[in-house]
Amino acid sequence: MKAVMSGAHPQGTPIAITDPINARILAVSEDEIQGFQRDPPAEIARLCGVELPVVLERIAAMLRAGVIRRVRQTLLATNLAEGALVAWEVPPEKLPAAFDYLFQRDPFSGHVVIRSTDENTAGSKYRLWTTLKVPQGYSLTKHCRQLQDRIGTLSFKIMPARRLFALGVGHIRRRGLAPGSKSDRLAEAIKTEVVRLTPLQWRVLVALKREFAPQELQVNLWRPRAAEAGVDLNEFFRVAEELHKMGVIGRFSTFLEHVKTLPTGDKVTQYNALFHWTVPPGREIDAGREVGRFHIMTHAYWREGGPEFANVNIMGVAHGRDKQLLLAHKAAIDAHLDTVGIPVSYTNVFWGGRSEIKPSEIAPQAYEQWCRSSGLDPASMRE
Repeated sequence: MKAVMSGAHPQGTPIAITDPINARILAVSEDEIQGFQRDPPAEIARLCGVELPVVLERIAAMLRAGVIRRVRQTLLATNLAEGALVAWEVPPEKLPAAFDYLFQRDPFSGHVVIRSTDENTAGSKYRLWTTLKVPQGYSLTKHCRQLQDRIGTLSFKIMPARRLFALGVGHIRRRGLAPGSKSDRLAEAIKTEVVRLTPLQWRVLVALKREFAPQELQVNLWRPRAAEAGVDLNEFFRVAEELHKMGVIGRFSTFLEHVKTLPTGDKVTQYNALFHWTVPPGREIDAGREVGRFHIMTHAYWREGGPEFANVNIMGVAHGRDKQLLLAHKAAIDAHLDTVGIPVSYTNVFWGGRSEIKPSEIAPQAYEQWCRSSGLDPASMRE
């Protein structure tokens, strides 16, 4: 136990995020390996300047110790399944149980966060926030109604993403960012259009997205996944690259805990801020591309909050270890929007408290199994 708490694995491999080599690896491996790569560990090694055997050893050691919570190929699931941010109004006495249910028993809810505002403002009564995806052909609204009955919520608000402007959680490389740090280029406005896959593409995709166990982090790490999908390695690469061109592959990522204390005693980050802005109708893409260029933003979307949230239409997430510094980052974004002539009629911050994160299940067969295990006819949950 002492070895782990001091930042060293029992076998002697450093696991602390403050270790210089680990920090170099994580600055790349969290969110810099975009799309599908035939050899993602080698690409991490190339970009961070650390030898491949050391990269594999360090990531595996941090994963075993719980410093890294998962390693996986992410997907742009908004292009594979109907998805939305859902805000839930839950009676205070039911909030802990509702949180536990959505995290533990709903495979389709990903991020589960209890949020609060500094003042009683628009939407403050919505304390429980989740990301939700249901596989193609099934209804988000029907799923939310089922969950509402099970967890006892008073109301819910479904907010699909109309455009994505930033998506990539890299905590280590964002440390030390100065407020106002931004790209010279506007963020891309990524459309969210659900694509249809063939049975072969689904087989490869399901094998591709499964989390890696420490012992699977090796040279040629896709070879066992190809066998799992029932194809040879070249065919696996062909289909994976086909999926990449279709816009459904995200990045190869090592995920750190957002707010929990690590086994080493470190905290990656302390605060999780959901920023809200209301801009004039017709300026959503302009505003999103401006917000998304700021380096502090891990997520930025065009979502419609409606009257419950003062007609908010631009939302984004930023993480940090200092609340006032995060507010300074937001103030810089606010000032920039004003400078470029985008008026903001309302803005707010929802602070994250208790949170859990897991990948949302998106496979249609998994949804059918969940329906049957929940006493539901899958056909009744279709759109």
